[in-house]
Amino acid sequence: MRPPQRDPGDGSASAAWELLLPAASAPARTRGRSLQAALREAVRSGRLAPGTRLPSSRDLAADLGVSRGLVTEAYEQLAAEGYLRSGRGAGTWVGAAVRAVRPRAHDLAPRASGTRADFVPGTPDLALFPRAAWAAAQRAVLAELPHQELGYPDPRGLPRLRTALAELLARRRGVVADPERIVVVSGVAQATALLGFALHARGLRTVGVEDPGSPQHDALYASAGVAAVPLPLDDEGVALEPLRASGVRAVVTTPAHQFPTGIACSAERRAELLDWARSVDGIVLEDDYDGDFRYDRAPVGALQGLDPERVAYTGSVSKSLAPGLRLGWLLVPESWTEEVVERKRTMDLGHPALDQALFARFLERGDYDRQLRRCQRAYRDRRDALVAALDAHFPGSEVSGIAAGLHVIATLPRRYGPEERFLARMAEAGVAVRALSAYAHTPAGPAGEVRLVLGYAHVPPARIAEGVRLMAQAATG
Repeated sequence: MRPPQRDPGDGSASAAWELLLPAASAPARTRGRSLQAALREAVRSGRLAPGTRLPSSRDLAADLGVSRGLVTEAYEQLAAEGYLRSGRGAGTWVGAAVRAVRPRAHDLAPRASGTRADFVPGTPDLALFPRAAWAAAQRAVLAELPHQELGYPDPRGLPRLRTALAELLARRRGVVADPERIVVVSGVAQATALLGFALHARGLRTVGVEDPGSPQHDALYASAGVAAVPLPLDDEGVALEPLRASGVRAVVTTPAHQFPTGIACSAERRAELLDWARSVDGIVLEDDYDGDFRYDRAPVGALQGLDPERVAYTGSVSKSLAPGLRLGWLLVPESWTEEVVERKRTMDLGHPALDQALFARFLERGDYDRQLRRCQRAYRDRRDALVAALDAHFPGSEVSGIAAGLHVIATLPRRYGPEERFLARMAEAGVAVRALSAYAHTPAGPAGEVRLVLGYAHVPPARIAEGVRLMAQAATG
């Protein structure tokens, strides 16, 4: 007996098979042929990929509102033609015989490809990601998370995570951390965008940025309608006179370990920065991008701890866990909290709740501290391997910024210049490197000098030695 007909437009049909609905609506005398043609075209076009399991004839007939016999006949016909394959009790599948032309998504992720050695800074060793501990935390969270926690979250973040972050930041970075002023964000990039919108809402149209510094700051602030004003550095951090003369009332800085030069902002300069912010009723935007990695000196506390009402503090797990997690935090002055939180709400309605609960458990159980210790040991070894390799293959080089972070600055002897020729030779040899000038608005050194920013965290020690050997070979070839 034929099952009762369903109107394909009444919403009862499975959304997964909407491509077959027009055939199911065809006149009765042509419905069978139309269904076969629609299935055949779906396989040919790649909309049904090889290996896709089709519903049982009973289920598909019920979804489409047609007789089971029509579906069975269509399956049998297309199996005979090679489009489908089936077996008793094994179901019906799309066969592999048809070579469909299917659109493929392109990967725009910033990855170095075709290189023999990669010293581009900014990426940790993703092989150090704690998969077992992360998976255990994920299973526990899925088992214990209350159902209501899966609703729209507080735009600031789950209270559990903000509390755990406040404890972490106070303990490790000397931050004055009120959980009510912490906003969980999709990395420092989103924190920067949020601050840019907050600056713009207050009528500020410019922000000072370190020169050289992170090239991302310019674009992120520009997206919020705020122009970046480059400010030169001296041996203690952002130079004060150019800052005062610039007219800006907000400045971005990396005081614990300046990117990319490696300068640690002196105690005196920190005090002067805060005095400047008070004098202009301004704000300092602190990017603590690698504050957890110190090798040969005691950790330098965050600037925010000296004046929480004049410093907005940002950080993330991009260097300690993985940038692909898109997980970070923003701690704002009390007077800025409401507008930043409201902008976060309108931007994305809050960070994913499962990710937040998982990271909160990771923090609470000490897994994050263990991960930091593991990375610290690995990255110190890699830094030592890079310094030794540079000494062996580029004698006479000056290496700075080695006491902390995930990269060094290498100033090569002038015989390896000029910089343009050196970089061209590296590209030909398949060695990915960045010059310090790539991070500067203005020339970063004497003409002809080769100054490199060499990242080492993502490269095992043996490959570091081989990569520097390839650099030297290309430079003298």
